[in-house]
Amino acid sequence: MNEALLRSLTPSVLGILVRRGADFAAAEDAVQDALVEAVRVWPAGPPRDPKGWLVTVAWRRFLDATRADAARRRREDLVDEEPAPGPAPAVDDTLQLYFLCAHPSLTPSSAVALTLRAVGGLTTRQIAQAYLVPEATMAQRISRAKRTVSRVRFDQPGDVATVLRVLYLVFNEGYSGDVDLAAEAIRLTRQLATAIDHPEVAGLLALMLLHHARRAGRTAPDGSLVPLAEQDRGRWDTESIAEGIEILQTALARDRLGEFQAQAAIAALHADAPTAEETDWVQIVEWYDELTHLTDSPVVRLNRAVAVGEADGPRAGLAALAALDDSLPRHAAVAAYLHERDGDLTTAARLYAEAAHKAPNLAERDHLTRQAARLNARR
Repeated sequence: MNEALLRSLTPSVLGILVRRGADFAAAEDAVQDALVEAVRVWPAGPPRDPKGWLVTVAWRRFLDATRADAARRRREDLVDEEPAPGPAPAVDDTLQLYFLCAHPSLTPSSAVALTLRAVGGLTTRQIAQAYLVPEATMAQRISRAKRTVSRVRFDQPGDVATVLRVLYLVFNEGYSGDVDLAAEAIRLTRQLATAIDHPEVAGLLALMLLHHARRAGRTAPDGSLVPLAEQDRGRWDTESIAEGIEILQTALARDRLGEFQAQAAIAALHADAPTAEETDWVQIVEWYDELTHLTDSPVVRLNRAVAVGEADGPRAGLAALAALDDSLPRHAAVAAYLHERDGDLTTAARLYAEAAHKAPNLAERDHLTRQAARLNARR
């Protein structure tokens, strides 16, 4: 079963159902039913036109659900509009659906969560991790968003800021999580940058390109994580770095700084340094100060503590870290790194082990476990 194919077809199938009159929540349910059916029957005999098959099955599931709902029996005449057999139109509705999910009737956080679930293909657990909330809380938020949009017309698409937030979270999940969505997020952000002249759109595209350029160096041949300072910079994609820096410089010249431009500036300083030792940490701290002013995000403050530790020494980094809640994701890992640099190997080893226990994925857990073992062997 080609799960990547199913994932790539989902937005277009969902868009076709919405254009044919299905409300969003019902359309998403119907598409999910069709995907389940595809997983069941395709291994025995995959269709010649997978997209057309999904459209037909999803539309029939939508109609079945409509007939079963007594309050919506008036929609039964939609059966006459069932798509004819044959190839479905090759239209990419993904970016349009991102805007539709960012409906003004939803709060920005609910709109982002709904889009990630319905269009981005992320699980509720993955979205909850991105938002730093319990999975049950996120499930309730997504359910409420579905109920809200099922009662409205999609004639008022949402704003650019919400769509950018969704694309950013999809990229992050694709870059470091279990589902590879990074390339799709870059593709959609390129489309958005072509359609909209906005410095933050350009900033996000630059940020994605700069991070994606380093992807080949992030893992060793055995799949283990390689920290930034230890990565083989010869494996980085210099063309993507050059493109990202050029896009960023053009955006910054417009003097309308936003959080994605600030993040891209930090990524550019890392990418532009010939070696880890030559990284301009002082300037990176200054950009983190700008980013903190723009977002006041605890995650930004956590990353700033690392930069301060590099620029002004580990004790300065630990002082910055002391002001933050130690329940923050990766707080223990940052503390371990700074304590190791300060020479306190016993505390560092304990904190690496604690961080490994809390790691959000297997690769990060294994890396932190090895760090703890390395320090324990030296004591």
